[in-house]
Amino acid sequence: MDHSRTPLFDALLRHKERNPVQFHIPGHKKGAGMDPEFRSFVGQNVLDIDLINIAPLDDLHQPVSVILEAQRLAADAFGADATFFSVQGTSTAIMAMILSVCGHGDKIIVPRNVHKSILSAIIFAGARPVFLSPARDRNLGIDHGVTTQSVRRALERHPDASAVLVINPTYYGVCANLKEIVDLVHEYDIPVLVDEAHGALIHFSSELPLSAMAAGADMAATSVHKLGGSMTQSSVLNVKGALVNVQRVQTILSLLTTTSTSYPLLASLDAARRHLATNGRELAANAVARAGQARAEINAIPGLYCFGEDILGEEATFDYDPTKLTIHVRHLGITGYDAENWLRDKFNIEVELSDMYNILCLVTPGDDDTSMGILLAALRELSDTYMGKGEIKELVVEIPQIPHLSLTPRDAFYGETEIVPFRASAGRIIAEFIYVYPPGIPILLPGEVISQDNIDYIVDHLEVGLPVKGPEDRNVEFVKVIVEETAIS
Repeated sequence: MDHSRTPLFDALLRHKERNPVQFHIPGHKKGAGMDPEFRSFVGQNVLDIDLINIAPLDDLHQPVSVILEAQRLAADAFGADATFFSVQGTSTAIMAMILSVCGHGDKIIVPRNVHKSILSAIIFAGARPVFLSPARDRNLGIDHGVTTQSVRRALERHPDASAVLVINPTYYGVCANLKEIVDLVHEYDIPVLVDEAHGALIHFSSELPLSAMAAGADMAATSVHKLGGSMTQSSVLNVKGALVNVQRVQTILSLLTTTSTSYPLLASLDAARRHLATNGRELAANAVARAGQARAEINAIPGLYCFGEDILGEEATFDYDPTKLTIHVRHLGITGYDAENWLRDKFNIEVELSDMYNILCLVTPGDDDTSMGILLAALRELSDTYMGKGEIKELVVEIPQIPHLSLTPRDAFYGETEIVPFRASAGRIIAEFIYVYPPGIPILLPGEVISQDNIDYIVDHLEVGLPVKGPEDRNVEFVKVIVEETAIS
């Protein structure tokens, strides 16, 4: 296919040149009706293409022309049979992916360290999650992916599962043997769904891990905006093979998607696909090279460690994305959260995330020698400031066991509830989420029995300042629990 084409973006440019008189939404009408300061800041070009699904511009809910062409080009670029655009981020793509194959009472096998959007979809579907414990890194204090053996055990116990979901790569850039997992699951004629939110570039480089489509997965939700050069909140859902009904996917996406679709976001997906398809190999190579040089320099800084190929060799660490710089700061006597705040205050640097022991910095095609130099200079000063001056705390690698699921997440979420003090809630069935964000991984989810270990673990995070979110009480002093419960088998 001709990937120099951008059918949707070109249609918007033609429409702009025609300059029709608008008697439709948006009411700002190319910026004329909006706040002048904001209009000046945003720029006229963006406002000129802030349009709706009028006939010349197609309709994302039932595309027949330029959007359909753009999606077909994207499918070819990503190695899919069909690709759907999302203007509501990868979260909506993930929810559509799950709702397309799971209904009320269906089982879905998922890692415990999944994004909250996956659990939201499980609630909407009324599905029953079968959780897999991810491999825990005892040196870094982070979770990796699930192993082939853990998936095998789950399938032996639950051969009637409607889907298996895996993460490729994890937020920290680590991958299990996805091809091996896909082949195993397909022996049961079960579709494999992949959260590929952090894997846009892997489709376009042999220096990066295998993509979901290349591994033979059935669906993958991919955040083009995270690493692939489109605008924030624009993503794609890729579909491949005969285990998924493509028309069903379109229907579910239409149920979840706003009818006021953003054409600037759609156009950015079309243009990003062109850029990746024609220049992706070079873009990825540059990012990999910059990240590799930075990794070597970071590992020469006292008190810091950034893993690379040395992490590989275990079943859960089959491959990794070298453009993710996971920087371990514990030996400076500080937390990752401390490092994040220090970098913000002293160097005006914003990192992707921090946890108890690490910060994560993403290297993308948007970086250059200047940005990398600023990061390295800041990390050297961070080391000079803290190295040898504070207590190095013991790395806690034990996390609470996956809690007992006493009710389906949907039944708990919609059940009769009451509010109780969080620190006195052990033994109760929680009716809301508690998660650390970013990356949005749940510690407790609706339907699970709260243990004292859960409480202690969450309190530890709160006391060091790490963001714990989810409960209606933002201070996590109180929690919503089920008044009466009927356990599920």
